[in-house]
Amino acid sequence: PDLANEVYIHNFPATPLWPKTIEGISLKDFDRLSIDMILMSPPCQPFTRIGRQGDVSDPRTRSFLYILDILPRLAKLPKYLLLENVKGFETSSARDELIRTLEKCGFTYQEFLLSPTCLGIPNSRLRYFLIASLQSEPFPFQDPGKILTDFPSQEPASSETSSVPAASAKHSSPKAAKDLGSGYDNDGRQRPQDFLFKLETAEQLERKQQVDRDLSVQMLKAYLQDDDGEEMSQFFLPAKSLLRYAFLLDIVTPSCRRSTCFTKGYGHYIEGTGSVLQTAEEIQLESVFKSFEGLSEDEKLTKLSMLKLRYFTPREIANLQGFPPEFGFPDKVTTKQRYRLLGNSLNVHVVSKLISILVG
Repeated sequence: PDLANEVYIHNFPATPLWPKTIEGISLKDFDRLSIDMILMSPPCQPFTRIGRQGDVSDPRTRSFLYILDILPRLAKLPKYLLLENVKGFETSSARDELIRTLEKCGFTYQEFLLSPTCLGIPNSRLRYFLIASLQSEPFPFQDPGKILTDFPSQEPASSETSSVPAASAKHSSPKAAKDLGSGYDNDGRQRPQDFLFKLETAEQLERKQQVDRDLSVQMLKAYLQDDDGEEMSQFFLPAKSLLRYAFLLDIVTPSCRRSTCFTKGYGHYIEGTGSVLQTAEEIQLESVFKSFEGLSEDEKLTKLSMLKLRYFTPREIANLQGFPPEFGFPDKVTTKQRYRLLGNSLNVHVVSKLISILVG
């Protein structure tokens, strides 16, 4: 939290920031602020598939439950509320408690499962969102009991609006399935299947190719930095990582229209933490991995080195997540710390569009 606060102050020096926990803000403090909007992104670990799924019993949900407890007791309710969390939150007890509180306070709300790919951004980051308003009239696109899987046209809900029943939202929607078409589950871990080469099935390869043919999504090259210069050399994968994890890497090229979700472990851990970039686009991936097992370590390394694989830089991940060019980090923040902060962040364009829909 302290490091995130430092980065925030670095970018928004004129904005007041309270270096305290949510539970440290009293009811009197909240009433004095007389806030119009609450934006929440509670810790996701209690709800993620690779966590213990402690839900409301996890101590990390205390700040969220504190907000739910204090909300009905405010002298003046906020007009708007937006919450973000991982896919999996929609089936939690914490979500049920949130809905009960919103209904008790008289909020109108709508739930979503959205990824930046909905906006043509070539990065999969499927997340749960909820928007709520104190307005007496329902949203024009509202679909009670359903979780929308695309942005609404702000016309009355119709068959053109993709949605899944809230009760069965733990199953991927068609759009979510397309978004996760790289052979990875919602938390970025590779699904076990029968493989061709590079631990990928024919179905997974076809899904990747299908995404790359979707012209509504931009190519990655629009988000990349110049590859020239010594500064970029630090991001190339070391020989040890290439040899040990070659079959687990999700490899993309600048002309691809997809990348997997970047997590806080990116650059430190390999499996399921995000895609790596093949900068030698002229090399066919299949030619490198076919008959790979029969080679010596030196021969394997020679083949893999042809691909010129590197990590996405923190600036490139920030670009994919919608941070403006002027966004930056204090010089003392290390590359590893930048990856961690970005991996715990969210997509600015997705949130800003939801806010515009909420208040529009």
